[in-house]
Amino acid sequence: MGWVMDFADLKNASRAVTEQLDHRRLNEVEGLENPTSENIARWIWRRLKPDLPLLTKVLVQESPDSGAVYCGEED
Repeated sequence: MGWVMDFADLKNASRAVTEQLDHRRLNEVEGLENPTSENIARWIWRRLKPDLPLLTKVLVQESPDSGAVYCGEED
């Protein structure tokens, strides 16, 4: 009850995205030439949503007080 997804499945689905971003200059990643929090959240969403149909939002946090939430495109 209350179980949505196994964290191991989430980790597997997000592995490719993590590898594309980890220890990289974000403005050199294709599609992130302007790596604002908003653009990073949208970029991550577009890569995760096909494998995570229950995804409802992506939060990118710059600091405890600054970040962006992306909840997908309007139909």
